[in-house]
Amino acid sequence: MGYTDSDRARRFAEAPKSQYRTPFERDRARLVHSAALRRLGAKTQVLVPASDDFVRTRLTHTLEVAQVGRELAKALGCDPDVVDSACLAHDLGHPPYGHNGERALAEVSAHIGGFEGNAQTLRLLTRLEPKVIDPSTGLGAGLNLTRATLDASLKYPWTAAEAPMRPDGTPSGKFGVYDDDAAAFAWVRAGAPEGVRCLEAEVMDLADDVSYSVHDVEDAVVGGRLDLAVLDDPGARERVTAQVSAWYGDLVEPAALRDAMAGLPSVGTWVRGHDGSRGALAALKDLTSELIGRFCGSAIGATRERYGEGPLTRYSARLVVPEATRAEILVLKGLAVTYVMAPRESEPLHARQREIVAGLVEALVRAPEHLEVPFAADWAAAADDRARLRVVVDQVASLTDVSAATWHVRLGSRPAR
Repeated sequence: MGYTDSDRARRFAEAPKSQYRTPFERDRARLVHSAALRRLGAKTQVLVPASDDFVRTRLTHTLEVAQVGRELAKALGCDPDVVDSACLAHDLGHPPYGHNGERALAEVSAHIGGFEGNAQTLRLLTRLEPKVIDPSTGLGAGLNLTRATLDASLKYPWTAAEAPMRPDGTPSGKFGVYDDDAAAFAWVRAGAPEGVRCLEAEVMDLADDVSYSVHDVEDAVVGGRLDLAVLDDPGARERVTAQVSAWYGDLVEPAALRDAMAGLPSVGTWVRGHDGSRGALAALKDLTSELIGRFCGSAIGATRERYGEGPLTRYSARLVVPEATRAEILVLKGLAVTYVMAPRESEPLHARQREIVAGLVEALVRAPEHLEVPFAADWAAAADDRARLRVVVDQVASLTDVSAATWHVRLGSRPAR
């Protein structure tokens, strides 16, 4: 199964502008040239961008995800530009200060449907990012990407009310669309199985998981926060197992995690100790390359074993990731949580970031005249207080770490109560 005219369709019809580019290549170009992508250069990935010159920002992470996703797509027969575009788009909706800022926005907007970075991404692609205007309403229509690309960008193709539960029975809290973006979502999902991601979205999600699990560990090692020799210590392995359970739930059995922790140090390029020398940095880079190849190769092999050769696209196949590979990826995530993210939770800076985000929302609700021009127009068109609050959340989510701090000082914001 290939791509149909419906897959290449745009919600608002446009005349072709180049005979040399496919619709999916045009999608990718629109994302590369978008302001939202540029802003990711000053948004937190795990560590604050200004903390040192090495750490990854949301933008560098996004570029790495796109590279991994494109190679996976080529191996599986998906259109590389569809997956590349989905990877470029996957974090566009994330607010300043990463998941910390996301948590703050979710709290202040809980009574209007909450905030979720993935739902914000769809809103940005179909409404907020300036490129195309809906001729019937004069309102923004976002980048007006093709159906296939938008569907590939949907990591969670359901509303908050429809979100599935984790294996341990707790709410996942992950969703991909707000209620007031239901019309755009319905257009994207026309003909798709309910609650099922297309193959390209699954590839994008795996590329994201592989990239941030490997690279967050790399950043932690270079930053002196982690020595991979910890996996030689049974006590440390148990701490990592506990943190994986606390942060990610029971995605894999604890026994599989323990097997993964026992097996990963046997990878030929595994490193212990890091002195910051060029040799040490090169050895660490060899390890990151080997791990990415290991995880991607495992998924490609398992998927091909199930579905055979030939192009795999849209809903003709599902990505197969062996449990052992999922466990190894989770171990790397658990290392980053245990030695970087969990300790950071108690840092005063972390709490201050949430205060800045919540305070900005409160300040802009009080003084909407400070909204940027596009958001001021949305505020003027909003039907009620709930809609106006959503506009303020859109504005704050668009800010970078630096601009959020600057706005906070300029507006004299105080934490929301």
